[in-house]
Amino acid sequence: MEAYERMQMCDALQTETHAAGTTIVKQGEDGDKFYILEDGECVCNKIYAPGLPSQEVNCYQGGDYFGELALLNNECRQASVVAKTEVKVLTLSRKVFKQLLGPLEDILMRNSQKYK
Repeated sequence: MEAYERMQMCDALQTETHAAGTTIVKQGEDGDKFYILEDGECVCNKIYAPGLPSQEVNCYQGGDYFGELALLNNECRQASVVAKTEVKVLTLSRKVFKQLLGPLEDILMRNSQKYK
C-alpha cells in the first residue's frame, strides 16, 4: 500500500475492546466487519456439522487479522472468534474494506488458503 492509502485506512479504522470470553464473530452470522487484533489473544472455533461440538482451528495474537473471508466471498461467517484475553481490535466496515483493501484482494484470497 502507498502512504496515502495507509493514511486513509488508519483514518477509517474503529477501535473496539472485548472482555475475555466475548464472542466477537459468530459462525453463521452475516459478516459486516474486518478485524485486526491490536492487543490480546483470540481463538477461532468451527462447528463442522450440526450437533457436533466446535473445534479450535486457529489462534490469533496481536497483528493478526480475521473476518476477511465473509467480506471477500459475500458469505456468512464460517467460524466463531472468541476473545481468550481482554482484546483490543481495529475494525473496518464492509464498505470501507472493499474500497481500501480491494487492491489487496488477491493477497487476502491467497492467504485465505491457510484456513483450509
